[in-house]
Amino acid sequence: MTLATSVDLPDDDRPVKPALLRGWRRRCPNCGAGPMMRGYLQVRDACPVCGEALHHHRADDGPAYLTILIVGHLLAPVLMFVYSTWRPEPLGLAVGLTLGTVALSLYLLPRLKGALVALQWAKRMHGFGSAPDV
Repeated sequence: MTLATSVDLPDDDRPVKPALLRGWRRRCPNCGAGPMMRGYLQVRDACPVCGEALHHHRADDGPAYLTILIVGHLLAPVLMFVYSTWRPEPLGLAVGLTLGTVALSLYLLPRLKGALVALQWAKRMHGFGSAPDV
């Protein structure tokens, strides 16, 4: 009775790109049909379609950091362009950018979490690669 380690398993059976695309769509990285999320951000313990275990994920703060990074890099140039081009009132600029920041963050956060869980699945990280007892 031995457990196969990630060294023993081939890397080509879980291609990263399709897994990331499925995760971005918040679908199971294995089959692409079952929903990965239960609610807004909670990852299911297993896929309801194919039964793939998803409880191994360790997404933690990664999706939040990536969301902040992306939103900041997208909206900082927008702020500079809007302010230098039209010189809007500060309150209007603050309200507009706040709404844009919140909307973009709410859109990106679950998708980045799905992609991060899918990356962990594809790379067999955090228990996704352990095989059952033979």
